[in-house]
Amino acid sequence: MNTRFPFVDWFRNSSPYINAHRGRTFVILIEGEAMANGRGEQLIQDLALLHTLGVRLVVIYGIRPQVGAALDAAGIVAERHAGRWVVDHAIMRCVERVAAEQRLWLEARLSLGLPNTPLHGVELTAVSGNLVMAKPLGVRGGIDFDHSGEVRRVRAAAIESLLDRGTLVVLPPLGFSSTGEVFDLDAAEVAQQAAVALKADKLILLGEADGLRDDSGALQRQLTPGDARPLGEAAAAGSELARHLAAACEAARHGVARTHLISWHDHDALLGELFTRDGVGTMITQHRYEQLRPAGLGDIAGLLELLRPLEERGMLVARSRERLEHEIDDYLVIERDGMIIGCAALHAFNDAAMAELACVAVHDDYRGGARGALLLAELERRARRDGIAALFALTTHTAHWFFEHGFGLADIESLPPLRREAYNYARKSKILVKSLN
Repeated sequence: MNTRFPFVDWFRNSSPYINAHRGRTFVILIEGEAMANGRGEQLIQDLALLHTLGVRLVVIYGIRPQVGAALDAAGIVAERHAGRWVVDHAIMRCVERVAAEQRLWLEARLSLGLPNTPLHGVELTAVSGNLVMAKPLGVRGGIDFDHSGEVRRVRAAAIESLLDRGTLVVLPPLGFSSTGEVFDLDAAEVAQQAAVALKADKLILLGEADGLRDDSGALQRQLTPGDARPLGEAAAAGSELARHLAAACEAARHGVARTHLISWHDHDALLGELFTRDGVGTMITQHRYEQLRPAGLGDIAGLLELLRPLEERGMLVARSRERLEHEIDDYLVIERDGMIIGCAALHAFNDAAMAELACVAVHDDYRGGARGALLLAELERRARRDGIAALFALTTHTAHWFFEHGFGLADIESLPPLRREAYNYARKSKILVKSLN
């Protein structure tokens, strides 16, 4: 039932995610452009909300545009090679100063608690420190990168200890060496290495783009590292896209379950990605979060919820929990982020070398994505494997869908004897048959 307040519906629908995210570790990268363009205040409010909901947060911040402005003001021209600055002593002084200023600004905003502000009553403790160890890039291609470095080790145990005490950990794009030097690091690499070292549940990269798009401009909701690799290889060296994709793919390959690429331009992106089923950006994951698989007894509640609206509209015959439990081995389901959004069943009549395609259902919100055809193709494969010569289906509403997938009209004599005896004449279902030979 719709409410007068859309927020109330959203809040109800977000409750599974609130529970799922509590106690989880999220590593979040906020690129420097977000701060430079005035998006820092609201992002900090969103971080505070996540903290109050029990999320363990590690926040990395970028400083590229701020350092660029400082270098311009000082009349310093930085060389770039392979997408990285060659950081000499003068540039490193600017990097250290800007990193310290940005950290202090972040900590000050996280401390804000005045009445009539979103952070009123929220007490956040933010801690930074020598939590990332680094080593120099050294000489590459004949170029001495001087104070430019790469991550050597993230002090995961120290960060875990801080998180266990309810602390929000802030990591600058700087690293420290065992010889007491400080190195300029790529913020995306810091985020990726931190996520892997902490075995984080999520790595979230807030950048310019709202995700990855295909050649037609359509947003790609989910990609594997293999899917994303060509995009990264085609991107300009050192570009945000190249850095973010490299971080996302490496994190996925090393056990981080999900990396989200979202835009700081979208004021709702962070919460929308985390607290809605479809999200708003692109997710890189080693394992697809929408999967076709055999059903199990744990899916009964999800099946009942999926089928109920279709049964109420008379499109499907009502199925009791007991019937579903008895027939569960016949079912395939499509699961999307923990929700059953599609199903179909194959009931075999082996004496007649036929099988009934039954209970084909796709959630209203996910129609139009060829999921019904996917279910049919997998059940046809199963049927052929088991020596089934023909499929049949009974339908009152969706005959044309079956026609489009190779079924033809038949009469009741075409059904196996047992199914013929159980035919409900009151429903007047159309009988459709498809040969698998």
